[in-house]
Amino acid sequence: MADLFSVTAPLLIRYRDGSAHVMVHRFRHPHGLVYFRPFWDRLPVAEGIVLAAGEIHGDGPWKVGDAVVTLLGCHGSHPEYAAEYADWQSRLAQCREDYPEDEQLAQLAREYLRH
Repeated sequence: MADLFSVTAPLLIRYRDGSAHVMVHRFRHPHGLVYFRPFWDRLPVAEGIVLAAGEIHGDGPWKVGDAVVTLLGCHGSHPEYAAEYADWQSRLAQCREDYPEDEQLAQLAREYLRH
């Protein structure tokens, strides 16, 4: 498929414990990847910006440590997460001018992970 960081389609990360998150932004990190969840700016920082630790493998689906990253809604299998992503897209359309640019998001991720 493609490099995890060049895919523009929405992605879902699933953990071994059964939890999963929609990823709306993602950045490389020395220990894996950092991603932002939908409505990250309304969540406690530790819930909105997440480090998925581990080596990154694959070209779709991808593995990050024990987690698996796939395209969101592939074959209609994630309706609840697709709805969350659609709500996020709707919110972005309403506040696009005030939303941080990619470099600002990367800086937020770096600052959060220093703590």
